[in-house]
Amino acid sequence: MSYIPSPGPDLNLRAQVVHSLLAVQQGQSLSLILNQQLNQVADRDRALFHELLLGTLRQWFALKSLALPLLTKPLNNPVVETCLYLGLYQVLCTRIAPHAAISETVTATKQLGFHPLSGVVNAILRRATRETEQFQHTLNQAHGLPSWLFKRLNKDWPEQIQSLSQNLKQSAPLTLRVNQRKISREAYLEQLHNIQIQAHACVVSDVGIVLDQSMPIRELPGYDEGWFSVQDEHAQLSTSLLPNLNTKTVIDACAAPGGKTAHLLEKYQPALLVALDQDPQRLKRITENLQRLDLEAGHVQIEAGDATRWQPEQPVDCIILDAPCSAIGVLRRHPDIRLLRQPSDIAQTVDLQKRILHHMWQQLNVGGTLLYITCSILKVENEQQMTQFFIEHKDAVEDKIQADWGIEQLYGRQLLPEPGHGDGFYYCRIKKVAI
Repeated sequence: MSYIPSPGPDLNLRAQVVHSLLAVQQGQSLSLILNQQLNQVADRDRALFHELLLGTLRQWFALKSLALPLLTKPLNNPVVETCLYLGLYQVLCTRIAPHAAISETVTATKQLGFHPLSGVVNAILRRATRETEQFQHTLNQAHGLPSWLFKRLNKDWPEQIQSLSQNLKQSAPLTLRVNQRKISREAYLEQLHNIQIQAHACVVSDVGIVLDQSMPIRELPGYDEGWFSVQDEHAQLSTSLLPNLNTKTVIDACAAPGGKTAHLLEKYQPALLVALDQDPQRLKRITENLQRLDLEAGHVQIEAGDATRWQPEQPVDCIILDAPCSAIGVLRRHPDIRLLRQPSDIAQTVDLQKRILHHMWQQLNVGGTLLYITCSILKVENEQQMTQFFIEHKDAVEDKIQADWGIEQLYGRQLLPEPGHGDGFYYCRIKKVAI
């Protein structure tokens, strides 16, 4: 597929969404293109653009499995197929009036240069309005994952696969982490309720709040004053799993954009905290976050470096390794991963994790702690990675995480994505011992 139409001002909103969906199909990450694409959309339409784009991506493979049997012959046309999926998403998954969804999507098909095939799109979408209940049932029954990923997850989580695949099709809640150097969770909840913003406390994080309504983050009370950060509930658990880090030397490896760095400084006062990441551009986000949160950065070193080679001047007391991973656990927030991730990526990622683990382990003092974290739900990146690590490192012992959340594994604990709660995360805590 080589054709991507230019998203000019003459295109309607659906055609602009199709343009972004085609870009993802050609391998472009939403994190790289989304802001630019949103800037080309009228302010009043941005929320709808965002919802249609991310929603269609979340349901992409489910929509595909629904649509293909409806065609008398294959379209072999990525643009028209994308228009069809977008139209079905609107009719089956949103409150947009069916006549408006059909009209705008058919117009988009024509604007994108496929007037002769707009009749096919029109006919199928009209059929969907007549057989809505049956179509929705078919859509809901579909696992909605690329076949290679469904097979892997079914092998790893056979008992959970049905609920897991359905949960991954949903949107994730917007979760805040309260900066307790500024305000308590209870006091911030009261601030929100006083201005009629619906929110509630997280279950497994003692500093987390879930917003029950959508609104711009910068309009929340205390944003400029650094009262909170946006962070997934399950990602907030890392700091609760660490020893007391006051006066200690710490490396936050693969640190950008700095959520864990900031959380560490909200809770502890380490002698030195090195925030390490190989992307200098993303490291700027750490500085910006620490400034907004008004966190003492005098003992923080922000370092651009490769975690497979970078070395501190002296061995350190604690390493937080939020390792590069497939990110399958955060599909709800990053639905483009469904289309971007390929089976061959997994082996490469596992190898990179192994090399980072081995190198970082050498930088840890005897008696120190390494917390291994991924936002994956694939066992090869988590439990199996740890099993191999312990075989190869006789000076490593697991420091079992005693908790009432997640699923205990042979090593570590796995959290799966849950409706209204956090994403898929894995944690394993390791102590370095003398041998």
